[in-house]
Amino acid sequence: MGWWGKTWRRTGALVVSWALPPRCPACGVVVEADHRLCTACWSGLRFLGAPACAGCDRPFSHDRGAGARCASCIARPPRLAGVRAVVAYGPVSRMLPVKLKHGGRIGLAETMARLMLARMPAGAEVLIPVPLHRWRLWSRGFNQAALLGQALSRLTGVAHESGVLVRWRRTPLLRGLGGKARARVTRGAFCVVERAAVAGRRVVLIDDVYTTGATADACARALLAAGAASVTLLCWARVLAEDD
Repeated sequence: MGWWGKTWRRTGALVVSWALPPRCPACGVVVEADHRLCTACWSGLRFLGAPACAGCDRPFSHDRGAGARCASCIARPPRLAGVRAVVAYGPVSRMLPVKLKHGGRIGLAETMARLMLARMPAGAEVLIPVPLHRWRLWSRGFNQAALLGQALSRLTGVAHESGVLVRWRRTPLLRGLGGKARARVTRGAFCVVERAAVAGRRVVLIDDVYTTGATADACARALLAAGAASVTLLCWARVLAEDD
C-alpha cells in the first residue's frame, strides 16, 4: 500500500471513529475505546474472586483458609471442579448477555471474553460451550456460549470445540424455575458425540450466566462420563443469593 493509500485509510478510520465513537456496552455512553465500560457502569459491577469456596467458588465474607468449602459442597460435592464467574449478576452485568442473546449484539462476546480471561482456569486444555438445542439455535441464529468460547480461544490459544457436546433433547426455558425443577428438566439432556476430544483432558465449560447450576451440572455429568479429566465452568456472571 502506497503513501496515498495509507493516508486515505487513516483518514477513513478517523471519520468512522468520529461518526461512530466507541460506546459503553452496558449503557451506551461514549467511552475512550472499544470493549470498555464507562466509569459509572464499571463501578456498578461486583467482581468475584477470593475468598471463595474451593468447591463451587461461592464467595465467602472472609478468608476461611486454603481448601475451605461451603456447607452445600461439604454435604454434596459438586461434579464441577469450580465455577469461575467474572462478576455477580446484577443490573449492570445482566445488560451484556441480554443485549448479546436478545439484541443480536454479537460483538459483545469479545467484550465479555476479554474480562473472562482473568478467571481462566490454569491448565485448560479444551473449551466446550454449553450447547443450545438445534431448534433454538436455528431460531436465534447463534449460540452465545459458542461466541464466548471462540473469542476466548482467539485470546488464549486454547482449542475450542463447539460440536463435541450436544443438547440432544429439547428443554423448556428455565427462567422462573427453581433449582430442583431445573435439575429435573436438564437431567440427561446432554451427550458427548466425540469422546476423543475430551477424554483425559481438562475441560473448561463456557456459558454466559450461571444461575442454579443445573445446566452446568448436567453438562459436566456427560463430559465426565465421556472421560474428561475435570470440568470447570467459566462464565461472565453468576446469580448469587442475597447473603452471599
